[in-house]
Amino acid sequence: MMLKSTMFATVALLGLAVPAAAADAPTDPQIAHIAYTAGVIDVAAGKQALARSHNKAVRSFAQEMVRDHSAVNDKALALVKSLHVTPQDNPTSQALTKQADAERAKLSHLSGAAFDRAYIDNEVAYHKTVNSALQSTLIPSAKNAKLKALLETGLTLFREHEAHAEQLAKTVK
Repeated sequence: MMLKSTMFATVALLGLAVPAAAADAPTDPQIAHIAYTAGVIDVAAGKQALARSHNKAVRSFAQEMVRDHSAVNDKALALVKSLHVTPQDNPTSQALTKQADAERAKLSHLSGAAFDRAYIDNEVAYHKTVNSALQSTLIPSAKNAKLKALLETGLTLFREHEAHAEQLAKTVK
């Protein structure tokens, strides 16, 4: 079941990763919305983990996700405001939100070690997917240099999150 929901997020974001003609590439307002949505999703997942987990390492990771993704989203909001750009909702953002809602609902029925394991496994898969989309599609498609720079900074940080989640997955039983 975990694989199925993770697969949905992967399909949603990999739809972006397919090399496309310039006319089919996401626009800066769409990229801003996708990136912001991805951050909101991980903040919500982190808050769910903080509410449900008693594992010190899982809680520490969740706090890191809430802190870091909130900070990046705050910077993104300030950037789009300064550029007078309105993020544009799009099918990728909608698919990510739908999948994340389903994942949070599934996790809400778990507790203890089962919750911790499912949360961390999802974080590993989610960061791999988002990082891949950032690297292969969102960053190359961004036209605005400031947006591109923010996405690149986010990718560096989110690669660290992926590595942290992978390390944690080895210890959470």
